[in-house]
Amino acid sequence: MAFRIFAATTSQGKLRDFRTAAQAHAVRIDPLPGLEEIAAPEENGSTFEANAMLRAVYYSRYLPGELVLADDSGLEVDALSGAPGVRSARFAADAGLVDSPDANDNTDVWNNTLLLQRLAGIPAPLRAARYRCVLACAKEGAIYQTAEGSVEGVILEAPRGTGGFGYDPLFYLPQLDRTMAEIDLETKLGLSHRGRAIVALLAMLGR
Repeated sequence: MAFRIFAATTSQGKLRDFRTAAQAHAVRIDPLPGLEEIAAPEENGSTFEANAMLRAVYYSRYLPGELVLADDSGLEVDALSGAPGVRSARFAADAGLVDSPDANDNTDVWNNTLLLQRLAGIPAPLRAARYRCVLACAKEGAIYQTAEGSVEGVILEAPRGTGGFGYDPLFYLPQLDRTMAEIDLETKLGLSHRGRAIVALLAMLGR
């Protein structure tokens, strides 16, 4: 029977990334049962690690005896002093452009639009950025392990590609001459922040 971890996320993109990376380690990632009916905790952490740990501890109490995985991830842009950072999903919402981050609306479009506006006039050499992901695994309200992964890139002046989600169309990988939205899933998971974080976490768990 495969080793199993339950993920506290409803994002199909995140689940896909986690599951694909975990398959090579004979680990099964399933969504936390009934997650949509559970009231979300208040996230007030100032770092990815703080929010990931808060979520993992909170949601693990709803599934006693099982390992529950939570993440916080986002984009850090050097020219914006690390923003949007922990507010990556809410970047446009914080600016009043959308009501709230929601996978069923155009939040990604608004987030990308705002990012381009904030970086207007900044030359390519100064548009360095990274995707960061911090994972926390908890069991019955106690942190079990944490891990993180990151990937370096550059923010383009216009989106390219139709794959991926979030800021992927703007996140350019110089070594591949492609954006995250232009590469296939296998390549993406080989260098993505989520893929690297999962591999690091599973190594810590002895998988």
